[in-house]
Amino acid sequence: MRIPLSVPLILSATLLLGGCESLQRTDSLFGLITPYRIDIVQGNVVTAEQLALLKPGQSRLQVRDILGTPLLADPFHAERWDYIFSLRRPGATAQRRSVVVLFDGDVVKSIEAPELPTERDFTASISRHKDRPAPKLELSEDERKALPLPAPRVVPPAEPMGPVRDYPPLEKS
Repeated sequence: MRIPLSVPLILSATLLLGGCESLQRTDSLFGLITPYRIDIVQGNVVTAEQLALLKPGQSRLQVRDILGTPLLADPFHAERWDYIFSLRRPGATAQRRSVVVLFDGDVVKSIEAPELPTERDFTASISRHKDRPAPKLELSEDERKALPLPAPRVVPPAEPMGPVRDYPPLEKS
């Protein structure tokens, strides 16, 4: 009995397609090639320094100047502004914070916020270069003394710009 040629072709196509499915689950091709994943940043970053500027009794305009436009200002809950921040980055834990400002009319009544990072801590948490040492910005006194003295500047005498013209006097003498 002879097997038709289409049977091995169908079998091999099924195995190849099944292999493609298993590659999709691991997100890499043989562990070498991985797809690019973008950072997803949403909302308003609110730092501890900004929150320290916010006090009960301030107006909505002052809150907007300090924290920016709220991510969520629901017309059905006009007395509540939500400042929500989330950051998802491949290979890092997701960050999510929520600050709620409650109003009584046009005045801040209360502020609900978790422990927020300082601006320096926040930038360090999102930096991709964690092991890079901080650059040295100043020289020590010994390093300054070791520098060569600058060469004296010799300023050439100024030459007249453009052609020199001899004009007749404007008034008769």
